[in-house]
Parts: sequence; structure tokens; C-alpha cells
Amino acid sequence: MEVTLEKVTKKFGEVIAVEDLTLEIKDKEFMVLLGPSGCGKTTTLRMIAGLESPDSGAIYIGDRQVNDLPPKDRNVAMVFQSYAIYPYMSVFDNIAFPLKIRKTPKEEIAERVNNVAALLEIQTLLNRKPKELSGGQRQRVALGRAIIRNPDIFLMDEPLSNLDAKLRVHMRAELKKLHEKVKATTVYVTHDQLEAMSMGDRIAIMDNGLLQQEGTPSSIYNNPKNAFIGGFIGSPAMNMFEGATETRKDGKLTVDFGSFQLELSDETKETLEKAQTTDLTLGVRPEDIDIVKRPTKEAIKAKVEVIEPVGRELQVHLSAGEASIIVITTPSQDLSAGETVWLLPNKEKAHLFDSKTGMIIL
Repeated sequence: MEVTLEKVTKKFGEVIAVEDLTLEIKDKEFMVLLGPSGCGKTTTLRMIAGLESPDSGAIYIGDRQVNDLPPKDRNVAMVFQSYAIYPYMSVFDNIAFPLKIRKTPKEEIAERVNNVAALLEIQTLLNRKPKELSGGQRQRVALGRAIIRNPDIFLMDEPLSNLDAKLRVHMRAELKKLHEKVKATTVYVTHDQLEAMSMGDRIAIMDNGLLQQEGTPSSIYNNPKNAFIGGFIGSPAMNMFEGATETRKDGKLTVDFGSFQLELSDETKETLEKAQTTDLTLGVRPEDIDIVKRPTKEAIKAKVEVIEPVGRELQVHLSAGEASIIVITTPSQDLSAGETVWLLPNKEKAHLFDSKTGMIIL
């Protein structure tokens, strides 16, 4: 079932939580709403669920506008961060609860609960109480209670944030497998960009109530629309350098970043002239910078500050004048703290943003 939001706005007093949001979520798609705390992602989810009403705009589930439809009539199921399972009920009764309040026959309840328990691999837990379960098992029970309703839409609000790091990674994979089996449209809210990148068919990134960019994980990672997206997506974050353009005596256009200068191609010069800006931000991802031991043309002189071994990678923290830089390289590179090296950014993978608007130029 498709979900469509058309120019949706929601205010709380004078605070605009969501502003003029237009977003299409396809049938059977796993859509992730991503952004920092207070960006409007949970408010968006609650409006789809019917727990909040938009001040303006329209929300459609399928071809039916649901703005004034109560939550119980939308055929959506919500999974919360806090699990929200009943502590005094067994696992069986927690999962069966939505069917019992609909007066479903006992035989059908038993069959459907057992089918859902098998899907989630919790058949042996049906007689236990929530206090006897681990965090991951409780989350499966909450998922089971949502699945058993056969909803058109699953709405998930940070469902893994209470789990420890190892279990969170495991449950991410389990949720994706579950989505492939159940084949229901899923809208998933998180502030964790690794979670979003690994799980979403598409990602919608929000900030200050505004939709900043939506697309596949790879398209957003490789083609950020603005400096906020470039800095928010990726771990470690994209290196950002503030600079201003200068025209040399030979007519070549360069950008002065203080600790280094970057010569721009004629094509880039034309693009900048159209953009009518001289203040630029250069964005380069840590994996798109090479470390070399000898100076070369346009290399950035830097000092190694800290070396962090992270499994098969090294995260190298460097300083170049006032700039702090992180580079991802391999342990085979012989580096030591305090050493002077030179950095070569990959120009083909670098991004230029307008420093004033934050929007991408190149």
C-alpha cells in the first residue's frame, strides 16, 4: 500500500515541527526517515498513524485520504522504541491481544499466533512473561503483535535503540529479512545513519522540519544535495574546508582554504560563474584522501595527530594549519603520530558547496 504526503505541515504552538512535506512511499517499500533529534521524523510517523493531525496538507494511504480517519481505521501497526508490551501477559497473550479485542475465534488466534511465532523464531517463548525475556526477544514480541494484525503499513519508531550494539546489528538484518517475508510497506524512523544506510530501500533525510533529500542510500552518499547531507551521512563524517576563490595572474581560478589552495578546472570555473558565489566549502570523504610521504603538486601538508586502528582500517586524525582532517587508510601504511605527511584529495569525488546557502555546486 502506498503512502503519500502532500504539502503536510504540523505546528506545536509557534514551533514548526514539519513544514510543507511532500513524500511518496511506494507499495512494499522500506522507507527510512532519518535525521537528528527534533527534525520532525517522529511527528511525520505519528501523522501517518493518526496520532497527530496535520495543520495543512493531505495524507493518503492508497488512494484514500486519511487526515480525519481515526488510527484504528487506517490499518497501520506501530512498533515503538519502548516495546510497549504488557508485563502481566504471556508472550502468547501479548501477540494475540489485537485479535482478542476483535473477538477472533480461539482456534484462529492459536493458529495465527503460532505462525507469527515461527516467523520470528520465538515459538519456545510463548508461555514466558516479558520480564523473563531479553531486549531482543521483547522487541520480537512487539513485532509479532504488529504482524498478526496483517496491517497495510508498518510504522517503526526507533525500535532498536534500546538494544546493545551487537544485538542491534543482528536485529537490523532480522528486520530486513522479515520485511522480505511479510512484503508490507514499512516506514522506519531512526537518527542512526548506519541503520538507515543498511536497511532502507530509500531514505528521506529531514532537518528542522524540512525534507532535505530523499533517494537510495548510495545516491545520497555519493550525491549529497547540500553540505548538511554531506556532513550528516558517512562515518567518519565528510571533511569540510571553508575557502574563497581567487583568480591568479595566469587566469586560473583557485580556492584558498588557508592551509592549502586548490586549482579549479575551466569547467568548474564556468559552473562557479553561473552560481555567482566566491565563498566555497570543499567536502571530501575520509576514504577519498590519499596519504603520501613526499610533497607533490597540490598536496596538502599535514601532521599526523592520532592513529586509531579500527579492524581492517586505520582512522588517521591529522592537522593542516587550522584544519582538522580524518583519513581512512589501511594498516599497511606505516604512519606514526607527529609525522609530517602530504594529503591528496580525489578531485573527482570531492564536492563543492556554496558556503552561504549550503547547496551543492559541483
